[in-house]
Amino acid sequence: MTHQKPLLEVRNMRTEFNSHRGAVRILDNVSFSVDPGRIVGLVGESGSGKSMSALSLMGLTPPSATVTADSIMLDGVELTALTKDQLRQKRGRDMSMVFQEPMTSLNPVKTMVQQVGEPLQIHRHLSKRDIRDKVWKMFETVGIPEAKARLDAYPHELSGGLRQRAMIAMGLICEPKLLIADEPTTALDVTTQAQILRLLMELRDRVGTAIIIITHDLGIIAEMCDEVNVMYAGQIVEQANVYDLFDHASHPYTRGLLASIPKANEKPDGKRLKSINGVVPNLFRLPAGCRFNPRCGDVMPVCSVKSPDLVQLENDHKARCWLHDETGATL
Repeated sequence: MTHQKPLLEVRNMRTEFNSHRGAVRILDNVSFSVDPGRIVGLVGESGSGKSMSALSLMGLTPPSATVTADSIMLDGVELTALTKDQLRQKRGRDMSMVFQEPMTSLNPVKTMVQQVGEPLQIHRHLSKRDIRDKVWKMFETVGIPEAKARLDAYPHELSGGLRQRAMIAMGLICEPKLLIADEPTTALDVTTQAQILRLLMELRDRVGTAIIIITHDLGIIAEMCDEVNVMYAGQIVEQANVYDLFDHASHPYTRGLLASIPKANEKPDGKRLKSINGVVPNLFRLPAGCRFNPRCGDVMPVCSVKSPDLVQLENDHKARCWLHDETGATL
């Protein structure tokens, strides 16, 4: 990992929800950083807290949620000290998000130029003509064919791939320093997925925008990311650069995820694909000790008694596991 000043630094972010069953902590002391111009991955099963991390950063959690943190620093500005109005000014201008499922994220009764150009109206106060010109250019930048003709189209008139490109255009229209892409290839065919991922990397190289990729697909992580944060049950259980993660995965959960990927060069032998037993635990009924211990093949007596810390290993590699003591040496 690089050691320049991070663009984004999150320290001990916690998100709690109040429900009819009581309070539940969705995110538990999540800490990570993103350097300028880097691509950082958040990976894990559904329900691990990836999307909630993004919504908490953006200030887009529902009213029943409470987000606290020791610090959330974006380009030298402490986001936790901002009012809702001040955070709204940051959102879309300095940090932006591409949501899952563009068909449900886009307004079906507004044209594409109205929706994609809205951040320009809010943050840049441009005229309708200037907004139209900038959206047209951004559509060309993200590879939307016949870009001018698409300005007045409605979402249902575009394919899934074009809607996803329009969502990326909306996220980039104000040239933010940080872009969060939440499952940017969901429900797209393989060819379109590859085009979208290539587009994000090209935009990072051209504009210098730092990107957080949220996905459950380790293939995307391998292709796109510089650093990776593996999440499980609201916690980060492993942090590493992408090469260390794939070559020297240290947490049993990470190793289980990697083992579940089919190998293209292996002949089928009739055996079942590898998987991790069990499911992500109910956050209202978390197991004692390590949250992964009921599913772990390396479980030890201490695992069901005490929760491990995220400990430093080598080369900025960290893991939350009792297989490593406080000095990072293997037990």
